[in-house]
Amino acid sequence: MLRETTAKSIMTRSQIPGVDYCINPYTGCAHACRYCYADFMKRFTGHTGRWGSFVDAKVNAPTLLEKEVRRKKGGTVMISSVTDPYQPVEKKYRLTRRCLEVLAPHRFSVSILTKSPLVLRDMDLFERFSDIEVGITITTDDDGMRKRFEPGAPPIQERINALKKLYAAGVSTYAFIGPILPMNPERLAKKIAPHVDSVLIDRMNYVPKTLQVYRSMKLTSWLDDDVTEDVMERLIKGLDGIPATLC
Repeated sequence: MLRETTAKSIMTRSQIPGVDYCINPYTGCAHACRYCYADFMKRFTGHTGRWGSFVDAKVNAPTLLEKEVRRKKGGTVMISSVTDPYQPVEKKYRLTRRCLEVLAPHRFSVSILTKSPLVLRDMDLFERFSDIEVGITITTDDDGMRKRFEPGAPPIQERINALKKLYAAGVSTYAFIGPILPMNPERLAKKIAPHVDSVLIDRMNYVPKTLQVYRSMKLTSWLDDDVTEDVMERLIKGLDGIPATLC
């Protein structure tokens, strides 16, 4: 379900360490990731459908941002924290792109996090920023796992290809391996390492949301702390010196 909405504010204060402001041009996300923490947003939007079945496009986001950005002190802006800024509806509404166009003349550091290769469309805009980084979330090297846990998200190889193109173009890039899903750590690290400046790694922090999927696939051992720690260590070793941070 897609609907157009108007927001009261768009550049909000962030409680994420190292991030001063967040911009979320959309509410909801068509990627429908089973583990997504952002489904708490339903408490504020009135949606009753499952997370992943609806998206609200904040059609006034760029106009709001033009007003708000002049009143904000400098800092780091994250796009986005509770949605994916390059999910499929961005092709139509271009809200993320228009917000970037508003931000470009101002002195803000920008950090983008997405699962979508659609981010490549805006490489021309990234050149206007003196401090910008683009992160791609890659939670596994197994596309079968992606289909079970992230049914609406782009294939893994498309995300790796996007990292490759961004990095080759001189854009500062990072991979967010979080939450860790069943994978071959060495294989994933080998695919990612040549195309990133750094990596963030996080465990599965929302077990109740995904336990049924793990059980149906007889993979509950992947939720054990000792398995998670081993995977993290193997990822870091496989990255061969690429800076990695455990969340």
